[in-house]
Amino acid sequence: MKKHDVIIIGAGAAGMMCATEAGKRGRDVLIVDHAKKPGEKIRISGGGRCNFTNINTSYKQFLSENSRFAISPLKRFSQHDFIERVRARGIAFHEKTLGQLFCDESAQQIIDMLVDDMREAGVVMKLGVEVTHIAKMDAHFHLTIDGVHYQADKLVVACGGKSIPKMGASGLGYEVAQHFGLDIVQTRPALVPLTFDPSILSGTKELSGISVDDAVVSHGKVSFSEAMLFTHRGLSGPSILQISSYWREGDEIKIAMLPDLDILAVLKQARQDNGKQEIQTLLAQYLPKKLVGFVLSQSATDGRLADLNDKKLQRVADQINHWRIKPTGSEGYRTAEVTLGGVSTDALDNKTMEAKDVPGLYFIGEVVDMTGWLGGYNFQWAWSSGWVAGNSV
Repeated sequence: MKKHDVIIIGAGAAGMMCATEAGKRGRDVLIVDHAKKPGEKIRISGGGRCNFTNINTSYKQFLSENSRFAISPLKRFSQHDFIERVRARGIAFHEKTLGQLFCDESAQQIIDMLVDDMREAGVVMKLGVEVTHIAKMDAHFHLTIDGVHYQADKLVVACGGKSIPKMGASGLGYEVAQHFGLDIVQTRPALVPLTFDPSILSGTKELSGISVDDAVVSHGKVSFSEAMLFTHRGLSGPSILQISSYWREGDEIKIAMLPDLDILAVLKQARQDNGKQEIQTLLAQYLPKKLVGFVLSQSATDGRLADLNDKKLQRVADQINHWRIKPTGSEGYRTAEVTLGGVSTDALDNKTMEAKDVPGLYFIGEVVDMTGWLGGYNFQWAWSSGWVAGNSV
């Protein structure tokens, strides 16, 4: 039997941060992962440049049954703290939009920083291994890892959620939580493209690849203003990914494709100034031609502006800035960036990330019911929750 002070399951963002902090405190730490390389989600994030945090991070950008649970971890190790580590490492970065910070070069720089930090802290890392048994006996945790028996005083679950299963994502973290009696908030794909049924796709399939730079997409009282992309399955792009975390099956979303433009006023003025102009010619100044065709088809309107009454112009304007559509579903965990739901925050102490009823057991990162908006928030939760646990184990 091999013994360690701390065993961490999951060599992702949260797990590696936790391992480093625990190692720096003199703890004997083993971190394990089924993947052959650490930080695979980091590597593919941000188009390979890793949107590693957001300068605007607060608990208000998170979805959870209790988003205020994140206040303490986010304050104790904030976005500014992680930015300082990136600067100290000499990694060049830039702000893209809306406070999102990306590496100038490669996401691998963040992974290398984390791996080097673990090495300096004396952390032992085993990759490409499988955890097949977990139990607690006599105040110690017992694990079977690739057929070998391990024992630890503390166990940290940092193995993420179900998103992107092709990278090996699974429900292991939830299984561990349930094994020890912790409640799970129902999980579902989040930050994911939305899909249409065939009847809607018949009208939108020719729009695949067309984007709108600054669409406002709304669900109830929640709205996001970012780019939107038509796909061969439905809709994607940042604004759609954001709203997908709030959308539920059977709900409709509302889309404004020219939110800063009073398109009805523009149409009426153009009718007065140049009534002989075709409406599609005018709209092509503001939207891609194929999208104009779709708008006019959906509103059953075409022809010269002079021949179109106010009611017809209103239909066109509504189709552009008050388009109501009911997605059928989402693309699921296959393309979801994160998992919504997870280990209930009611079961955890936000000062330590330790399970209240199971001493020595910790949950951090995506496996917890704490899901951020698109834009670096989920990585910051990983850094913050990992740091808190690492300074507690």
